[in-house]
Amino acid sequence: MKAQFNLKKWQHLLALGFGSGLAPKAPGTFGTLAAVPLVAGLMLSPLWLYLLIVLAAWALGIYVCEVTARDVGVHDHGAIVWDEIVGLAVTMILVPLSAWNLLLGFVLFRFFDIVKPWPIRWLDQKVGGGHGIMLDDIVAGVMACLVLHGLFWWFG
Repeated sequence: MKAQFNLKKWQHLLALGFGSGLAPKAPGTFGTLAAVPLVAGLMLSPLWLYLLIVLAAWALGIYVCEVTARDVGVHDHGAIVWDEIVGLAVTMILVPLSAWNLLLGFVLFRFFDIVKPWPIRWLDQKVGGGHGIMLDDIVAGVMACLVLHGLFWWFG
């Protein structure tokens, strides 16, 4: 049975990354791609505002992902990509805005989100509901952010 999403329902629209999660192949990658211009714009903000928006998006994501998953009867359906959007924003915390940095952050985030090294896989399997949908991508974003900053430090 195919999940029945309703893009007229604002929770579904956000959870599906404004429809980007409906891509027939690699919806998580398309959701992350949809995040790039949003995150690039956010990177122009002062740090306090950036962090406030990321925290608000995380809290909102817990709600919209929970509602959408419950409505379609599938926990963490592949089309739910709000978590990827917030995960990329976490990845890019304190990163200077440039196309190269966005590309590198995108690749690192997708790597951690797809491979799911510990503790990401454990969180993905053990934490349910909207919290679980969001948390593994937040941790993937933190890991990608740490690697990104490590690369900046290493290569100057």
